[in-house]
Amino acid sequence: MKILFVGPSLPDARLLVEGQNIQIAGPAVQGDVAAAVRRGATAIGIVDGGFEYTAPVRHKEILFALSQDVAVYGAASMGALRAAECKAFGMIGVGRIFHDYDSGIIVDDADVALLHAPAELGYRSLTLALVNVRATLDGLEQTNRLAHDARILIETSANHIFFKDRTWRSVVDNCAAFGSAQKAELVALLRAGAIDQKRVDALSLIEVLQAAGGHRPEHERSWHFNETFQM
Repeated sequence: MKILFVGPSLPDARLLVEGQNIQIAGPAVQGDVAAAVRRGATAIGIVDGGFEYTAPVRHKEILFALSQDVAVYGAASMGALRAAECKAFGMIGVGRIFHDYDSGIIVDDADVALLHAPAELGYRSLTLALVNVRATLDGLEQTNRLAHDARILIETSANHIFFKDRTWRSVVDNCAAFGSAQKAELVALLRAGAIDQKRVDALSLIEVLQAAGGHRPEHERSWHFNETFQM
């Protein structure tokens, strides 16, 4: 049994894995990974995770899964964070966002945060994550559709906006150096050239999860899992 914890990074995940041996669950919170192991999961993918109003998935339960020879993969959002933090113990990270955390290019947990609709409304993203802002600016600058100076102004603006308020409109409006007409052009450019890096990485994780075996392979570990009352 394979389980994928996902929400706003890939709202249509259920359709994408239809007919495959992958169960879709919402964003992972504390206890979800441990419970999946006890239900017989052989491979677990973590894309999204709850935070702020709920306890996030704990490192210890990921270590518990790894100690039971369950393959654990992470990408895009909370999964990328946990994969970078638990890489030394055998968790496998996938995608650009994981590699940026793992290499230290980005260090702030808030860079993947965004405001989204509830499960009942399909987890639709309502604001922009900084990782998607940077991916979009990279793409526009590399294709000469955005000057470097403008890119720096936009990225600096995005960095100073709280994740629940960050949209392309608010990012550009916060740039005092641009006039009204230029702001309208920039918003249109950014929306048209937007790169959803979180979605890209989540899709890559699905490919990895699809290729994962259907049984728990035994692995040699250099560490010992110490069981405690609270996972």
